[in-house]
Amino acid sequence: MKSTITKNQDGTMRALSNRHVQMIAIGGTIGTGLFLGSGSTISKTGPSVMLVYLTLGLFFFFMMRAIGEMFYSDPSQHTFVSFISRYLGPTVGHFSGWTYWIGLVFVCMAELTATATYVKFWFPNFPSWVVELIFLGVLASVNLIAARLFGEAEFWFAMIKIIAIVAMIVTGVFMMFSHSVTPLGHATITNVFHNYTLFPHGVFNFVSAFPMVFFAFQGIEFVSITIGEAKSPHTVIKKAVNETLIRILLFYIGALIVIMGIIPWTSLTADSSPFVQVFKLAGFPAAAAVINFVVLTSAASSLNSCIFSAGRHFYQLATEVPENSWMHKTFAKISKNGVPAAAIIFSAALVLVTPLMSLTTAITSVFTIVTGVSSDMYIIVYTLSMLAHRKYRASSDFLPDGFKMPWYSVTSPLTIAFFAVIFVSLFFIPEDVIGAVGAIVWTLVFGGVTYLHQRKLVPNTQS
Repeated sequence: MKSTITKNQDGTMRALSNRHVQMIAIGGTIGTGLFLGSGSTISKTGPSVMLVYLTLGLFFFFMMRAIGEMFYSDPSQHTFVSFISRYLGPTVGHFSGWTYWIGLVFVCMAELTATATYVKFWFPNFPSWVVELIFLGVLASVNLIAARLFGEAEFWFAMIKIIAIVAMIVTGVFMMFSHSVTPLGHATITNVFHNYTLFPHGVFNFVSAFPMVFFAFQGIEFVSITIGEAKSPHTVIKKAVNETLIRILLFYIGALIVIMGIIPWTSLTADSSPFVQVFKLAGFPAAAAVINFVVLTSAASSLNSCIFSAGRHFYQLATEVPENSWMHKTFAKISKNGVPAAAIIFSAALVLVTPLMSLTTAITSVFTIVTGVSSDMYIIVYTLSMLAHRKYRASSDFLPDGFKMPWYSVTSPLTIAFFAVIFVSLFFIPEDVIGAVGAIVWTLVFGGVTYLHQRKLVPNTQS
């Protein structure tokens, strides 16, 4: 049978099928935040949490439509940051590219740490650093072999998450319709809005839920990074992006309704997974072990995607520096397997710092702070991608009959304003202030260094 895989000009392979990309999109939409963190957000806001998820889901959908529109005009790009370079200039592009890549490395580290934590559920005495080395080694190898193998791994990782959510929703719907009796009372849909108020624990708790859910959705843009290696990019972009909002409604809102229908929201706490509680109330004693397996695969899925994305972003950075530089010569290469192997290996090698973090608590504390800063930097990069989209609309690249962002004149400025509000809200939440201040310091210092470096390069390129 003849292979349908085509090769890009730069040597990468269009090996990811529509099946792979759709599941990568679902995997990027559903994180461990739903399985573990939803109890915390529900306990803060009650049923109003659905309004938080819906609002953020809508704005993330608009952002994905903006990114999708640019990719539709040029599906040869490997990362949305390349559009920031193109439309906002090389200085902003370099700043965004390095910032996003460093953020990805820290996300990889966080997910690798999480895998060791979840494995301890079954093997409490097994050394964490061994678990981390095994997961990192296996998933880095998956990424080095071929993009198709990465896609296949993500397909099955996402399938496990979907099965868990659908199983809980079906179980919950059955319990609600049969009015099952639990130690907490009757399971019924009326539990969701019983004694409902918009701000049950005050406006502050409602507002602070927005950044929590924002970070739960972080990584939703990973699907766009697969477009450069998808078989039918124009078809895939439309389907993957358009279904973002539907997936959020189905998996998040559906799961939240079921959780609060079975467990009165006043009984939910931040220190226990609602999924575990629902399955236990349904008479499933192994619930904790099953959900632990699901969140383990979810963390492995995120790590797998992070390695894929970090490799593509570092490769992109290497292609944007002068061809005679060591970075370009070393990392702007595609292997025979059609992947940026050197960039993947370098990114994965940095993640090897993670096993060292278990040596002292001081390293762990610094890591927590830096991770917070890098997470907050994503808001800035997302905003820059929206500004790049506005420049794209005013450029000759704009396709009037392309995959256009809906109601652009209203939704574009609204999305940018919303991201700005989310960032400002961080300064009113004690645990997020350090990260927000760090993000501003990083922008001023690293942005300034990048600007001065680019100014030095410009005369050289013109002479």
